[in-house]
Amino acid sequence: MPKVPRRPPQLRGRVFRGSTAVSRGLLTRNDLRSSAWRPLFRDVYADAGVTVTHTIRCAAVGRWLVPPGAAIAGRAAAGLFGCAKPTATEPVDVLVPATTRIGPTAGIRVHRAAIDPGDTVDRAGVTVTSPARTCWDVACWLDVVEAVVVIDAMLASRLTTVPALREYALSRAGRRGWRSLLRAVDLADAGAESPQESRTRVRLVLAGLPSPETQWVVSEQGRFVARLDLAWPQFKVAVEYDGLWHDDPEQFHRDRQRLNQLLGGDWIVLHVTAKRLRDDFDGFLAEVRAALRARSRSPR
Repeated sequence: MPKVPRRPPQLRGRVFRGSTAVSRGLLTRNDLRSSAWRPLFRDVYADAGVTVTHTIRCAAVGRWLVPPGAAIAGRAAAGLFGCAKPTATEPVDVLVPATTRIGPTAGIRVHRAAIDPGDTVDRAGVTVTSPARTCWDVACWLDVVEAVVVIDAMLASRLTTVPALREYALSRAGRRGWRSLLRAVDLADAGAESPQESRTRVRLVLAGLPSPETQWVVSEQGRFVARLDLAWPQFKVAVEYDGLWHDDPEQFHRDRQRLNQLLGGDWIVLHVTAKRLRDDFDGFLAEVRAALRARSRSPR
C-alpha cells in the first residue's frame, strides 16, 4: 500500500517556506516532494489542496523572495488592485531599485529602475507599486493597447485620474518612459467597461478613426433606449462588443430588442467579437470606416 503523505495540521491550507518547515521538524525534504505539496517558487510550497491564484503567488513573492525596497509591479500590481486578471501561471512582475542585486528566479520577472518616495504602497501586507507608478510601468513594459487596458481599469476604479497621471509623467520628464505614459493616458478612457472594449476602442483610434464616446446613452423623448459601448453620436454610428455573456438567450433577446429600436431610429450598429478582433480586424475596421464615411457625407 502506498505511503500516505504527511500533512501536518500547521501547514494545511497554507503557503510556506520549505526550509522553515524542515527546520521546525514539520516535514523532511522527501516529504516536500510528495503529492501533498505543490512547489510555487524555489523553496516556496503550497498545500496541494489550495487553489493557487496569481494573488497568492504575488503574496509569496512579496513576503519571501524580493529584497527590501522592491515591490510587486506591472500587471501583477494591477491584479492586486483588481484592475487586471493575470493567469495563475503568469510571471510575477517585480520592480527592484536599480542598485539592488537579485538573482533570477523562475516565475518572477525582474525590472530594475529608480523608485521614488511614494511609488509604493502596502496592499494587504504586500508592497506594491502605487497606482500612478503601476500605470507608468505598464506603459513602459507593455504594448500601448495592453497598457491602456490596464490604465482604463485603474481610471474606472477611481484609483487615479487622467490629470494625476499627466502630472506624474510631466514631473518626471526626461526619464525613460514618461512619453510612453503620456501617450497611453491620451488614449485612455474611464468609461470602458471591459478589457475587450478598451482593445477595440484603442485599435480603432490607432488606425486613424476619431475617438468614440464610451457608454453613450441613447434616449427618445426623454425615454431610455440603449447604452452603447462605443459611439460616434454625430454620425449615429456605434460599435458593440459581443462578449461571452451574449450566450445567455434571455440577455441576447434583450440586447437585440434594444438594437432593433436603435436601427429604427436610424443608427448603424456594428458588432465585433473576440474572434473578429483577432482574425479579421482589418475587415471590421473597413466596415466602421465605411459607415462613418457614409454618414459624414449624407445630410442629416
